[in-house]
Formats: sequence, structure tokens, C-alpha cells
Amino acid sequence: MNNTEQQALFIIFGGTGDLAQRKLYPSLFNLYKRGYLKNHFAVIGTARRPWTDEHYHEVIKESIADLSDDEEKANDFASHFYYQSHNVNDTNHYVTLRDLADKLDEKYGLCGNRLYYLAMSPRFFGTICEHLKTQGIITKNGYNRVVVEKPFGHDYESAKALNDEIGSVFPERDVFRIDHYLGKEMVQNILAVRFGNSMFNAMWNNRYISNIQITLSEALGVEERAGYYETSGALRDMVQNHILQIVTLLTMNAPVSYSAEDISREKINALKSLKVYNADEVKENFVRGQYGNVAGLKAYRDEDQVASDSMTETFVAGKLAVENMDFAGVPIYIRTGKRMKEKATRIDVVFKQMPVVVFKDSCLKSDVLTINVDPEPGISIQLNTKKVGQNFDTESIDIGYSLSDEQKAEMPEAYERLILNALRGETMNFARWDELSYSWKFLDSIRKAWDDEDLSVVAFPNYACRTMGPKASDELLEKDGNHWEF
Repeated sequence: MNNTEQQALFIIFGGTGDLAQRKLYPSLFNLYKRGYLKNHFAVIGTARRPWTDEHYHEVIKESIADLSDDEEKANDFASHFYYQSHNVNDTNHYVTLRDLADKLDEKYGLCGNRLYYLAMSPRFFGTICEHLKTQGIITKNGYNRVVVEKPFGHDYESAKALNDEIGSVFPERDVFRIDHYLGKEMVQNILAVRFGNSMFNAMWNNRYISNIQITLSEALGVEERAGYYETSGALRDMVQNHILQIVTLLTMNAPVSYSAEDISREKINALKSLKVYNADEVKENFVRGQYGNVAGLKAYRDEDQVASDSMTETFVAGKLAVENMDFAGVPIYIRTGKRMKEKATRIDVVFKQMPVVVFKDSCLKSDVLTINVDPEPGISIQLNTKKVGQNFDTESIDIGYSLSDEQKAEMPEAYERLILNALRGETMNFARWDELSYSWKFLDSIRKAWDDEDLSVVAFPNYACRTMGPKASDELLEKDGNHWEF
């Protein structure tokens, strides 16, 4: 990979926040250690808190403490950071911000390249972008790119309004909507497995695939995000973005080339092919749940900032139908939830059994390709083989590949990868507006069906902590003659 030094000024709105300290600063430091950032970069962190540059430097060094045992290197890295107390609604504060940005551009030789990272509530995106334009912070030389975090809207209409606000200042090519799952090593491996191997490329269709299963399970509860979660739920928090992006990579047609334009075009076509369910179909094909208590763990309704009668779902399972030539008739099963048995992100591609069973007395299992995204990245294939011995009996074995410790050490963290992509102007691993618009339209039909449902028939909580969700999730597959592989 080209490790050319990147020259840019980062302006992070929300620079004192949890995301900045847990993800952004460590990712920038990793880029610094790997040589992608050297002398020609600077960072302005903005927020309401009245911090000094000196205090900001201490915060930076604390956030990267686990990544560095070189005090001199950590100090040098932190010296590139500047703090600006800032009210996003105050025009005068943008004038001060502009003056500091121009000063740093000259000091570090940044050529007018600026990356604006909006690590704040989406309700501020519009006013920030407008002030960046009207107060002359956007440069006429160099590039100006904006990175935005989810949630990108609450439904299609709010997402469109948000997109229109940002789009009035930044063209689509300069808008980088972060979905950190697209930066994960094994999610990026999906296209390599599909289109880089003739064996799978030939079999990746409804003639050979029985079903596909996607699981994003979390062992933790909502923790400090309960206030946000009450307005979101698992459907908006996980399905609309992470899961649907994975679905598109698994079901899209082969792109003409490995380019952002061609891949995005095929992802959009895959999203267009998703069957949008009516209310009866939602009831038939989707399950929602909420975790109850278990010894030592609270029920969702007992979490801080959660209503005692909350009907917010912490679990979603569904059966998706992709109505294109290759995947018509192949159920795509998805599930995600909080307080489940373990933390895991896993994809299982279950192949059909042989139509003619030669070994009639043997218990053959379906071949399964498994892509483990987290916590142990790797790929395995479940195959039928003969058992060792005199008799001809069969057994199922796993042939697997997992990343070595050396590979894990070299593997970029998702945010590190995506920030570098944004610096380079590479849009492939970011969601475009057309993708979001189709995903919201699909999701809105499910949300509306749930919102219109008689809540007296919804029995929450309906699964215990440390389980894999409500029983109805298993039944969703069982009625098709299938079962969860994980």
C-alpha cells in the first residue's frame, strides 16, 4: 500500500467527546506511527468546554497511552493538537476558528487541505456546514471533505433533510458517511472471497446457496447510551446501516471493476432488489425483542434513562428477500441484539445439500462458509468427509484460516482505515446517499408496521440476558426447515 505522507488540517467538532477519545485520537496516532501522518498535519479540537491547549495535550496522551511506550513520540504527536472552545451556533466563534485554521495551514504547510469531522449530534450538522461556508473556513485551494457519524437521520424524510443541508455546502464526492463496519478487515474480505475465487464465484447464487445468515451480537447492554437508544432501538441502530451494508456486499452483482463508482452502483442495485414488506409481511418475517434481567444484570427497563414501560427493541431478527436473478428464493436471515450470549459478528453462507445422496445412511450436513468478522477474524469452511476407520461413515469437519498475531498487529483498526481513506479521497468504504435512501425506505416499512401494531400483544421483555434472543428468532428459521448455524 502507498504510505505517502498525508497533509491536512483536521477540525473535529466534538473534540472532547467519547468517540474522539476512544476512536479518533488513537486512530490518528496509529496513522502517525505508520508514517501516513508526519510533520504536515494539525488537529483542531472544538467543543463547549473551556480547555487549554496544555490540558488538551494531556487528554490526547492519555487516549493513546496503550499504544505508545515512547514518551517523546507521544509528546511530538500531541504537539500537533490545538483546542478551540466553540459554540456551533455562534458566528463569531467560526471567525476565531478560521483564523486559527489559516495560521496552522501556514505553520505546517497543509496546502489548504481540510477534513471536517462532525462527531456531534446530527442536529448540528446543517449549521456547522453553513458556517464553514459563510465564514470562509472552506479553502479555495486544496480539498475540503466532511466526515459524518451515524445516526444519519431517523427515517427517510429526516435523512433526506440532513443530506440536503450537507449537500448545499459539500458535493457528494466530498461527503464521507462513516460506517465503521465497512472498515473491518473481514467485511472487506467479502468481495475478495466472492470475486477472487472461481469456486465461490460460480456457486454464489440460488442454484447452490440454501440461505445466508448474518449475526451481530453484543454481550453488553446499552450502558451509557441508553438515552440515545430509547430514540433509536436495534432496528435503526444496527440494521439500517451495518447489517444492510453487509447484505449488499453479499448479494450485489459483480462490479465491472474494483472502483468506488462501480461497486456503489451494484450495491445500490442490490438494495433496490430488497423486497419492501407490508404490515402483514413484517409480522411474518421480522421478530423484535427486549432483554430481561438475569442474576447480576439489569433488564433494559431498569437501565438509567429508560422508561419503566419502554417498548424499545434491543433485539431484531428478520428474513430478507432479495428479488434479483441470483438470489430470488434465498432467504437472508439477520439478527442483532444487546445482552446476548457473546460478542460476535459472523456471516454463514449455507449451501444446498447434494440433490442425489450417494451416502443414504450417512448424516450429511450442509457445507457452510463462515466469515468471522469479530472478535477473532478468520474464514472457515464446513465440509463432509469420511471418518477414519474400517467403516464408511461420514463426519463434518472445519477447515479454517484465522489471522496470526503478527497479522492482527498489522491490521488497521476500522476508524484508522476509514480516516486514511477520507484523507486520500477514497469513497469506496463509505455509504453514498443513494444507498442510504433505499435502506431507509426498506426500514421505514418495518418501523411503521411495528408502530401501528397493538402494543398490548407485544410481550416485553421476551429474552433473558446471556441468550441468543427470543424463541421466535429460532422459529423464524425453523418454519423454513433451517436453523441458526451459530
